[in-house]
Amino acid sequence: MTSTGLTRRAIVGAALSGTAALLATVALPTPRATASSPSLPPLDPTALQAAIGDLEHPLSTAAQLRVGGTAGHWYGTSGVADVVTRRSVRAGDRVRIGSITKVFVATVLLQLVGEGRVELDAPITHVLPGWLPAGFSSVTVAHLLNHTSGLPDHVGIPEPETAQEVFRHRFDHWTPREWVATATHGPLKFTPGTRQEYRGINYVLVALIIEKVTGRPYGEGVEARILRPLGLEHTVVPGDDPRIHGPHVHGYLTMTDGRLRDITTYDQSSTRGEGDMISTTSDADRMLVALFSGELLQPELLRLMFTLPPADVRMLDGSPARYSSGLQQATVNGTMLWGKTGETYGYKNAAFSTRDQRRRFVLAHHPTSARNGEETQMVARVADLLTRNPNPVDHVLSPACRSDAPVHMRSCDGVGIRTSPG
Repeated sequence: MTSTGLTRRAIVGAALSGTAALLATVALPTPRATASSPSLPPLDPTALQAAIGDLEHPLSTAAQLRVGGTAGHWYGTSGVADVVTRRSVRAGDRVRIGSITKVFVATVLLQLVGEGRVELDAPITHVLPGWLPAGFSSVTVAHLLNHTSGLPDHVGIPEPETAQEVFRHRFDHWTPREWVATATHGPLKFTPGTRQEYRGINYVLVALIIEKVTGRPYGEGVEARILRPLGLEHTVVPGDDPRIHGPHVHGYLTMTDGRLRDITTYDQSSTRGEGDMISTTSDADRMLVALFSGELLQPELLRLMFTLPPADVRMLDGSPARYSSGLQQATVNGTMLWGKTGETYGYKNAAFSTRDQRRRFVLAHHPTSARNGEETQMVARVADLLTRNPNPVDHVLSPACRSDAPVHMRSCDGVGIRTSPG
């Protein structure tokens, strides 16, 4: 690692092909019973604008919300893309999408499975020889995809807790081998496949598998297989470039003296393959449509993205597993949503849809805190408005939802969409 500190704090955070041969190699978990599908509320433009216009809860500089689906469309913005020029947010502005990157990466990996180039039950030590200790041979490609790998916690990386510390470490650069090595100390945390723990390192390894199989950088695979075919002209995999090019919304952090400092330019090497992509709300929405409509994956593979692990596989805090092979499930006011959250400093996003695409939404907003647990409030408001029925269910915060939980454990917003720490 070359360092002035650390780029950002650590992001701590079984598939089948369409061929009979691969169908025989991996056991597909039985899909869980789905939540009830109440009638969706009509869109309330005034309420939606108010929800994203409240830039005090959490303190934010901007927000934009794109709602789609057969139940109605709406788009709105608030705040400014640049606090110096005071330019308003525009629909084509790029943002860092954080862990929504994982949806793209999982899709490419599953395409390779469908082509017979990757086996989901293959031990990761065989697919990527020399990257992990021999004792980790029980971890398979499928375990990486649905976060049931049990890989150890990162060791030897700073975890900034204040805005000042974030800026001190913003240009640290990690090679993939250096970053993977930080998560190889000690034994596996649990037997692979028996528990679920959301970990960015899983998808760093998935991206490396894509590169091993194709012989090209993972970003080229994403571009060739998803971005160009779908016409996602504003979505990029930045590689080692820490900047955002073209029109974009800046990200900011509030310093101890109360001033805002621009954190847009930021080394993303520690999130390579799991949280480094840049996109727009319209491109993210198009990706949801294509994925959910079956444009990108064979039916058997697409089904994996909507299948959670068996019911006896729980998160470490005891709550039900909520991650499939590339997506995240959330039930809000009785409505089941599939998609992904994502964040990095100055940027927070959520891209979700009902399975039938009656309602989709992509939210991109820009909290200025260094992750104190308050950033999830806007996601909560929006999700509630888009799903609220006349008899809303009561929502109880799990221990991981509380703002007093350790930084690496904060993982939900109290409304049902548990936000991934990355």
